[in-house]
Amino acid sequence: MKYYIAAICAFATWGFFSLVLKPLHHYLSADILFYRVFLCAALMLAIGLFIRRRTLRESRIIIKSMTPQERKRTALLTLGGGLLLTGNWFFFIYAMNHVSVKATSLAYLVCPILTAVLAALILKEHLNKWQWAAVGLSAISCMMLSFNSLPDLFYAVITALSYALYLVIQRRNNALDKFLNLSIQIIFAALILLPFFPVFSGPVPQEAFFYTSIAVIAVLFTIVPLFLNLYALKGINSSTVGMLLYINPIIAFNLAIFHYHEQINMIQLSAYVLILISIIVFNVQLIRKPLSR
Repeated sequence: MKYYIAAICAFATWGFFSLVLKPLHHYLSADILFYRVFLCAALMLAIGLFIRRRTLRESRIIIKSMTPQERKRTALLTLGGGLLLTGNWFFFIYAMNHVSVKATSLAYLVCPILTAVLAALILKEHLNKWQWAAVGLSAISCMMLSFNSLPDLFYAVITALSYALYLVIQRRNNALDKFLNLSIQIIFAALILLPFFPVFSGPVPQEAFFYTSIAVIAVLFTIVPLFLNLYALKGINSSTVGMLLYINPIIAFNLAIFHYHEQINMIQLSAYVLILISIIVFNVQLIRKPLSR
């Protein structure tokens, strides 16, 4: 049950991301990404060096005990995850601030479908007929939401695919401590972005509001939910985590309507009802088991 709670808390937190990100819409998407990743990397490095030294020593022993093939596999899974996170963050920020809040909501509606299918194909995770039916309902709802909104669909698919692949490959990345894996991925993301910073960054922001917002994004909307997400993957499979991800866009969709006053029609409303049904169908048997223990 604790793994379900971790996943739910992570995705519920991300559902409110627009409240912090949207006020930064007049800044370059690249700048928001740069400062977010650089601050996260600095925080994770400091935590690793000054607070979690014992974990570093234990992980060093584990790495030394690995075969060369195991080291290569762990490195590829970890660094590949960092690359996917970098792409996912950029497309999400761009879609949020330059397309629409609904576009990011649609991205995380498409993501669970892609995650479930990729987990079945790549990880050979078994889906029963009810779970496949839930995936089908989700696919129908996403098609309904994409009507008359091709830009939304384009950015949604790119954003969703990057995170779906991240979830799937991290399910196999269990050799090292999850927080250490996340630290390496974020530091790697910062190293990827560093050469691009002088070329693509805008003027250095002068407002304290910008740096306060970036700090909140770095801690509350990046490090904490990502760690909870990786922790959840220790106890539940990728497809289930992917379906619980629907909590994120449902919250974001409600914010788009009631807070940002974006227009909604009956087709979109019906699509979200289908999504709620698909969540129940997919997870009811899986949640019932830990509750009955």
